[in-house]
Amino acid sequence: MNGMIAPLAALWRRIPKAVLFCAAILIQCALLVLMVADRMQILREGVEVTLQTQPVDPRDLLRGDYVVLRYDISQLPAGPLTGKPSGTRNPVVFVKLAPNASGLYEAVSVHAEPVAVASPEILIRGRVSYTCGTTSPAFCDKLTIKYGLESYFVPEGEGRTLEQARNQQKLRIVAAVLPSGRAAIKRLLLDGKGVYEEPLY
Repeated sequence: MNGMIAPLAALWRRIPKAVLFCAAILIQCALLVLMVADRMQILREGVEVTLQTQPVDPRDLLRGDYVVLRYDISQLPAGPLTGKPSGTRNPVVFVKLAPNASGLYEAVSVHAEPVAVASPEILIRGRVSYTCGTTSPAFCDKLTIKYGLESYFVPEGEGRTLEQARNQQKLRIVAAVLPSGRAAIKRLLLDGKGVYEEPLY
């Protein structure tokens, strides 16, 4: 093993630093492109669901130029998962959503694994913020779940208006959700009208 490491180390030292620097930049650019492409896929191919936002503790202020968001589906009863081993402190869960009479999507059930859904139901993937149990983690009776939809960047100086609308429950979001459960915010609705829309490129 040591006999292999020495030649590799020598080869590494012979590579010009400029080449290594360029390679590092290319890798970072490739990762950025992959992230953008992944988000584009969600926005283009995901099923649209409308979610109601909830007021946020006034101490959780606007940070920079993004609005903190919380939803009806952010805190849910664990149901049959209560007390069952979660495997980790922050397990992934899948929440089955279905539209109510007004078209807003509401939680139907929470699952540790993906389950079958029938249209117009959808399955959204989230991560539990904390679990119960001192020796081994288990699902609490109430779950706080994050879906990657908890913040939205806005133009400078416009966050306060959206925060006020959120706290008056006049703000809704339309999320795009893939069959895998991954989701991204597609647009913001203020009093039912679109105010911000994510570009698809």
